[in-house]
Amino acid sequence: METLRVDRINKTYKGRKVVNDVSVEVKQGEIVGLLGPNGAGKSTTFYMIVGLVKPDSGTIFLNEDNITGVPMYKRAKMGIGYLPQEVSVFRKLSVEDNIMAILQG
Repeated sequence: METLRVDRINKTYKGRKVVNDVSVEVKQGEIVGLLGPNGAGKSTTFYMIVGLVKPDSGTIFLNEDNITGVPMYKRAKMGIGYLPQEVSVFRKLSVEDNIMAILQG
């Protein structure tokens, strides 16, 4: 069974700590939500997990493999992705073309 484990990740922007020692473990098949008010660091946490943003410290594991430094497109191939609420970055591309653009990194 696949397990995604996040161990004490942190992120600071312009001297402001936006994610502070977040840890979470998600097993294959589980559905997990991250709740909090605007500005609590939810999106930044997800961005770090999928590889869009590099954590200042902490570690991200898939099973026992440290994937903290693995690029986003490789994480996507491992099954780790994030579907944001916002409209597509490439509005004129199809869904498939948007996905391919990310995978080709």
